Amino acid sequence: MEPLAALEKYFGYDAFRDHQQEIIETVLGGYDAFVLMPTGSGKSICYQVPAIVASGVGIVISPLIALMEDQVKGLQANGVRAAYLNSTLSPREAARVQQRVAQGAVDLLYVAPERLLTRDFQQFLGRVEIALFAIDEAHCVSQWGHDFRPEYLRINEVTLRFARVPRLALTATADEITRRDILERLALKDARVFVSSFDRPNIRYRLQAKQRDKHQLRRFIESEHPRDPGIVYVRTRKRAEAVADFLDQAGIPALAYHAGLPSDVRLANQKRFQQNETRVIVATIAFGMGIDKPDVRFVAHLDLPSSMEAYYQETGRAGRDGKPADAWMIYSLADGIALRRLFEQSEGSDAFKRVLRKKLEALLGFCESIACRRQLLLGYFGEAYPGPCGNCDNCLDPPGTWDGTIAAQKALSCVYRTGQRFGAGHLINVLTGRATEAVRRWKHDRIKTFGVGRDLSKTAWESVYRQLLFRGYLSEISDGHGGFRLSQEGMTFLKNRDTIEFRSDPAGQEKGRAVTARRSRQVQDDPLADADLLAALKRYRTKVASENGVPPYVIFHDRTLIEISALKPRTLAELDGIHGIGEAKRSRYGKDIVAIVLEPQAGADAG
Repeated sequence: MEPLAALEKYFGYDAFRDHQQEIIETVLGGYDAFVLMPTGSGKSICYQVPAIVASGVGIVISPLIALMEDQVKGLQANGVRAAYLNSTLSPREAARVQQRVAQGAVDLLYVAPERLLTRDFQQFLGRVEIALFAIDEAHCVSQWGHDFRPEYLRINEVTLRFARVPRLALTATADEITRRDILERLALKDARVFVSSFDRPNIRYRLQAKQRDKHQLRRFIESEHPRDPGIVYVRTRKRAEAVADFLDQAGIPALAYHAGLPSDVRLANQKRFQQNETRVIVATIAFGMGIDKPDVRFVAHLDLPSSMEAYYQETGRAGRDGKPADAWMIYSLADGIALRRLFEQSEGSDAFKRVLRKKLEALLGFCESIACRRQLLLGYFGEAYPGPCGNCDNCLDPPGTWDGTIAAQKALSCVYRTGQRFGAGHLINVLTGRATEAVRRWKHDRIKTFGVGRDLSKTAWESVYRQLLFRGYLSEISDGHGGFRLSQEGMTFLKNRDTIEFRSDPAGQEKGRAVTARRSRQVQDDPLADADLLAALKRYRTKVASENGVPPYVIFHDRTLIEISALKPRTLAELDGIHGIGEAKRSRYGKDIVAIVLEPQAGADAG
């Protein structure tokens, strides 16, 4: 079978997307490939199609055990012979899978790296024909990546034993240093490299200063996504549960998801989200969710992620169906301090810490910039973007700036005159002339900077200190209490009396562009779509998904149902060419779909 024929038959698509055909031809020609392709751009097609059309089984190495079952069920629903091997299977079930592979009855086999490294599995691989090795989430191999997994370093121990088998390393996010590290650690120096555009034009990037974080989040969801599914990222497990409880009590169905939950609870929460039984998942930034849900309408960060790569990866889980989605984040001075402290306390080498600091500086600069967000984000990954994009907060509602030279001099001088050991709270009390017990005890009510900042509010001074820290004029002392000292840049600023401009924090943080952001709820349906028919089709999809124990999108994506409700196919033949309907789905569900089209009320009754 030709690759395009396989694409049409199994996936219902009539053309390849950017780079997919070149990558598939590279692999089928026996060559290695490195694929850097954003989330939602069709990375999986690059190894699924060649595994289907080539002789042997494609081995897919993935760290996301929680996602494997849904991936395989989705492939099986398309008629693809797929299976997985991981710790969720009993020994008897695993033996049956291996028997099917040995009999040539499996085209794609998903395995975790831990399984790949076992002696038994390696002996098994030696007895079967292998079409390819696909190393998914390849950034996990790099210590510079945002989700390093030590077991990924040993993948070569297995794959290099099969010298004639082509290998693909795939990832959605990697800056230049991470790309070089992946190629070196996976011994892919001769691989063909494919880099797609990082642009996700349907995602609107929006950032705000943090004030009352949970209430800001609640207002954002209620005003802009009252019925939409979304993901909220926070830094700690305790915070994930607290935020989920807060949202749930506010009438927004939400569940927590983090590594500290029992595996059965974590998996149940994930399935409830995927099957639209809860609207919001609150997850820890440090824990990769592996959510493959195309209709996520927003990703919210209540705490800063660890890097631009992590931010891009996590926000990329929104709008995978190509429809409008929001990447909404709030941040604070405390976030920057916490991340810097975390990096400095890591056990890595000085070189490792330098790279982490550089990545953090890029993220902090992204937060405070007045430039087009998309231009900055793509530029970080080495992609030029003409800008402005017209779909980020800085483009839609350009922030003001103000001459912060005098304020910066006062703020930095206060740090110096108080001994370079105190945090923002104490320093602001000194600047605004608040003679607290601590200020009097340290005699800071007698220094020159006491009361010189009464012209600015506490909130304004917090913004000043945040921006000075984020720009590198301040650094933290290592006593764990969040105190500041002047960096070399800060000392130079005071000495040379340089000028500086600060970004204005909007007075009404909520104004944004709520009207245009609500677009994400209003454009989900084709104007030609029959609303009653679409509702009947969605009820049918929910029923079938429940009977098969899979998320609804595994049966049909929204785009497929919208096309059906607009085109109203009345025969099986008229289902051909509809996005996402291949032979297997037409054969399995086609008669039901046609019946619903011909008699929409029957579909409603069936639901």
